[in-house]
Amino acid sequence: MTSDLSRKNLWRPYTQMRLAPPPLEAVATRGSRIVLADGRELVDGIASWWTAVHGYNHPHIAQAVADQLARMPHVMFGGLTHAPAERLAARLAALLPGDLDHVFLTDSGSVAVEVALKMAAQMWLNRGVSGRTRVLAFRGGYHGDTMGAMSVCDPEEGMHRRFGAYLPSQVFCDLPRSQAETEALDSALAAHRETLAAVIVEPLVQGAGGMILHPPEVLATVARLARRHGLPLIADEIFTGFGRTGSLFACQQAGIVPDIMCLSKALTGGTMALAATVARTEVFEAFWSEDPAAALMHGPTFMANPLACAAANASLDLFESEPRLDQAGAIARRLTEGLAGLKGLPGIADIRVLGAIGAVQFTAAPDLAALKTAFLARDVWVRPFGDIVYLTPALTIPEADLDRLIAALVAVIPGQAAALS
Repeated sequence: MTSDLSRKNLWRPYTQMRLAPPPLEAVATRGSRIVLADGRELVDGIASWWTAVHGYNHPHIAQAVADQLARMPHVMFGGLTHAPAERLAARLAALLPGDLDHVFLTDSGSVAVEVALKMAAQMWLNRGVSGRTRVLAFRGGYHGDTMGAMSVCDPEEGMHRRFGAYLPSQVFCDLPRSQAETEALDSALAAHRETLAAVIVEPLVQGAGGMILHPPEVLATVARLARRHGLPLIADEIFTGFGRTGSLFACQQAGIVPDIMCLSKALTGGTMALAATVARTEVFEAFWSEDPAAALMHGPTFMANPLACAAANASLDLFESEPRLDQAGAIARRLTEGLAGLKGLPGIADIRVLGAIGAVQFTAAPDLAALKTAFLARDVWVRPFGDIVYLTPALTIPEADLDRLIAALVAVIPGQAAALS
């Protein structure tokens, strides 16, 4: 009955509704597992789109949300403030590198990116500089599904390429992995400097673009060139933030301080929607004015939601009190060891591991429906896309559950890969 109603009334994400099979009904979660209505338990290999870093239903977060619910579930943030938001902003400022001290709280990753783009553009306007209407972004990137965020996603291979005619025109380069690419980026920044408001990058991992990795040196080069040309750097850490790459924030591995950072996904430990766009003092000061029109012109209705801020504060408690980064390192070692046997098989192009991220890339797009069915038959929840199968489990995943995920990949992938060769 639930599946029938779902097909009739719910419009599902990234889904051709006419062709898609009925979705599975989840009725409970616990730890690293999803419980289905038919009684099956699936080991979750992707932590609900990379959010549930502490596993599901962590009692500390649940209690913090329950306590806040009893006091004040929400209050508007225009003209009012509250302790959960103030505490969260102070804690984020203390954790983030450099003087990333000014926290604007929204309600989704895409909106965090929209705010970052707006901050960069309005910063120039507030300084009396016009014409800075474009952003330099990188091929293979993904930054969200709203219109501004779509405009800085990969324009050719990304999921939003069909919207090209509707989107602002941006400047795209390859990540500077080689000397030639570094010189090309430098040249593009010089050529378009007077029309650029900012540079945006996903630090270390282009997630939805295919779990494409680049070393810290590449990120450091991007930051150096942005600084050379006087452009603010936006670091989109919506996926990479909060331990996913093995450090609390990916930018730390390159020793850089972006001018603006976007955070979401794991910010609340996967409990509810919350995002943050965090700016350095130099950016914030461009809005500090006697002119009311110089204020940042953005204000989501549910920004700084007290329930979500309580969840985020509880999540930060867990990063302070429990060994999440050590756990990410242990996952990296197990993924490296467990997936090594797939390397070099017919139809396999690459194996990549960074922190609690493991990806197997095929030489071409496999039969995704067959892969998903095969994984479900092994009671694991893995969602391949494009030409990759990936794992981004909870940092707290038990060793036995992680081994079950790896075993499922090792059992299923070779047959699918061989069909491509």
